[in-house]
Amino acid sequence: MIHIIGGGLAGSEAAWQAASRGVPVTLYEMRPDRPTPVHQTDQLAELVCSNSFRADQIENAVGLLKAEMRRLDSLVIRTADATRVPAGGALAVDRVRFSQAITATLNDAPLVTVERTEVPDLSRAGNVREPVIVATGPLTSPSLSAAVAALVGHEHLYFYDAISPIVLAESIDSAIVFRASRWGRDTPTAEADDDEHPGVRCAVGAQGDGDYLNCPMTADEYRRFYQALTGAELATVHDIDRERFFEGCLPIEVMARRGEDTLRFGPMKPVGLVDPRTGRRPYAVVQLRQDTLAGDHFSLVGFQTQLKWGEQARVLRLIPGLEQAEFVRFGMIHRNTYINGPTALHPTWQCRQDPSVLFAGQISGVEGYVESAASGLIAGLNAAALARGDVPQAPPRETAIGALGHYVSHASPSNYQPSNIAFGLIPVMEGAPRRRADRRRAVAERALSRIDEWRATLPPTNDAHANAPALLS
Repeated sequence: MIHIIGGGLAGSEAAWQAASRGVPVTLYEMRPDRPTPVHQTDQLAELVCSNSFRADQIENAVGLLKAEMRRLDSLVIRTADATRVPAGGALAVDRVRFSQAITATLNDAPLVTVERTEVPDLSRAGNVREPVIVATGPLTSPSLSAAVAALVGHEHLYFYDAISPIVLAESIDSAIVFRASRWGRDTPTAEADDDEHPGVRCAVGAQGDGDYLNCPMTADEYRRFYQALTGAELATVHDIDRERFFEGCLPIEVMARRGEDTLRFGPMKPVGLVDPRTGRRPYAVVQLRQDTLAGDHFSLVGFQTQLKWGEQARVLRLIPGLEQAEFVRFGMIHRNTYINGPTALHPTWQCRQDPSVLFAGQISGVEGYVESAASGLIAGLNAAALARGDVPQAPPRETAIGALGHYVSHASPSNYQPSNIAFGLIPVMEGAPRRRADRRRAVAERALSRIDEWRATLPPTNDAHANAPALLS
């Protein structure tokens, strides 16, 4: 038996992988009995920050990571592919259908038991030391955090993370907002409506093709927005004097305070876009990404924020096309808790202090949906190995998933910060092409070859589990 604490992306993926190797799993999820400040449902693998899994091409590190996970039968990536919505070159999903599909699949899996209860400590391992995976995410409860801190012998680190607002599509002004992707980079499969979801291509801003809605700004409109943003009142955050934001997910107002043009070179950059009303590139632009397959909700891309909700409504309605915006969800800020991986983890995601305990997801020191699921994938395989009496193993460092495990276990512990996957984490390839795109493709092809070789060393998949009920049609 394997015990997995936390039913997010990492915990769900770990449960799937362990059960696929024929090992029974109990997955503990405290919702709905104990809600969190950011979750809105009781579904497993609920996405709270964004609906995007980022780039999907192997020339991008996270695209390579997804390709490797597909070859390892990742439940998370399989479900994301099945519930994707248009997002240019990125993989984005209908977040409701995604979590519903994960929940249904695990509820129906013959070797997975889902218990809706809070686990306050690590006693679930019992006297026989059955493997335990801690995948409680960034909002680990105080009691369990204390138990983890006692185990690893080191204080938790933390940073603050913020969530983007979501608006109702019908409240967006289609006379101003135009549909386009930068440089015309649209999702190849999203060229036309389908019968089941006709709104996908004919929602707001349908006067043009493209996967994003774009709110164009003149110089005067941008400066008015900038002044309102930098002067808006923030929500109260405990320990705000010691706040640490992850650089890859900065609140919009934090970026704005770095200089008036910072946003124009960041999430509001207008490059690759032409306003059809003027025939020119806007001075700045706010992009909205489809958040549901029906196309009725859109999230503001890169607009994570810690502004008070009333201030959000006031400031964001200064964006052209959002003057009458109805917000389905306001942005918010929350504390992320994670361990100092280099002092606590092996590349197998096992705890150095107690190898029968494994960590996965954001609490392990990774950042991002795909990275969290990837850590859960390897933790699940290795917990299954422990339960069978086999030796856990880490994927080759030449792979993205192996490089990620090496980073969290070998980075400098003195200034450790959660990381997304990047090509810089993968060992250099001798004789690689000099052109960056060709070099990345060569590294990616090597990685996929190595992951295929590694996969061949794994125990076969349990037939009953492999034939689990299909995902949502």
